[in-house]
Amino acid sequence: MRRQLSIVHRWKDRVLGWFSNDIGIDLGTANTLVYVKGRGIVINEPSIVAVNQKTGQVVAVGSQAKDMLGRTPAHIVAVQPVIDGVISDFEITSEMLTYLINKAQHGHKKLLGPRVVVGVPPGISSVEVRAVRDAARAAGAREVHIVEEPLAAAIGIELPVHQASGSMIIDIGGGTTDIGVIALGGLVNARNVRIAGDRFNQDIVAHLRNEHKLLIGDKTAEDIKITVGSVAPGKDRVEISARGRDLVTGLPREIIVGDDDIRTAIAHSIEDLLEEIKDVLETTPPEIISDVMRRGIYLAGGGALIRGLPEFLSAALKVPIIVAPDPLTAVVRGTSTVLNDMPLYYESLLHSDDELVPTE
Repeated sequence: MRRQLSIVHRWKDRVLGWFSNDIGIDLGTANTLVYVKGRGIVINEPSIVAVNQKTGQVVAVGSQAKDMLGRTPAHIVAVQPVIDGVISDFEITSEMLTYLINKAQHGHKKLLGPRVVVGVPPGISSVEVRAVRDAARAAGAREVHIVEEPLAAAIGIELPVHQASGSMIIDIGGGTTDIGVIALGGLVNARNVRIAGDRFNQDIVAHLRNEHKLLIGDKTAEDIKITVGSVAPGKDRVEISARGRDLVTGLPREIIVGDDDIRTAIAHSIEDLLEEIKDVLETTPPEIISDVMRRGIYLAGGGALIRGLPEFLSAALKVPIIVAPDPLTAVVRGTSTVLNDMPLYYESLLHSDDELVPTE
């Protein structure tokens, strides 16, 4: 019976696919990635919206809005509608999703609205799940499915999520780090930690302000982190010039920042993140811990690219650490896999109380 229903669902999806697009969205704090079935990842833009406060109209979305950060007149404000992976401003998020979905379908629109799969942090409330679902529907989606990001990332990097043996993944994003232990198609243990890329940027800003009396913006801190950020010293010292305002004179100033400065700046946050990972391991069933020790822990997200982080975590946890291939796109690739075989992954999706779940 289950097999017959699965065949029916696949046939229905195939027929509807002729009249609508399938779209996967990684709704991140820092960046939003959009996948369109048959075309791949078509959008990778910052999750930022510029709003005219006088008129309430959206002025720019994504890369255009990010370019406005710190450069706008008083009546135009660049905001992040998604904070720590959760919608903080419903209307602006709807505007952003409408822009992204329309841009993704530009020149490829079909008769019906798209079927959408959205990645969200683990442990969010049913109210927050409904907010994401409503925002996507307001953006024109015909059908909306929600998947937790650690599970989506594991699916995206082709971990055997439906097997009884456990897998562990750490997705270090912009606003949050999602830690997930997965077995039998679901999350056995998961935690959403507010220690990630944005926290590292704040650490860098604070360090340069306290140690060098130089005030820099978040965008400059992000550039410094990407260029010279590291957790362990390398063979050679890596440097970058940082420009900002001298807090003593109030005049512009430029200094040279080395990787050792950044290690000092983010050291406390890295230690806090390590403790959170240890807490998840301590509350994970011992049989799955055995699987994790054998298989290793996978790193995804932009934070996985910080130099020396895999080696640091491996030494501290006594477990092999593997950086996922193309870690920045792991979640959105997972949504694409879910879209390609919805019946297989349907049980793993999050469902609202008011959503009709088919019985098999």
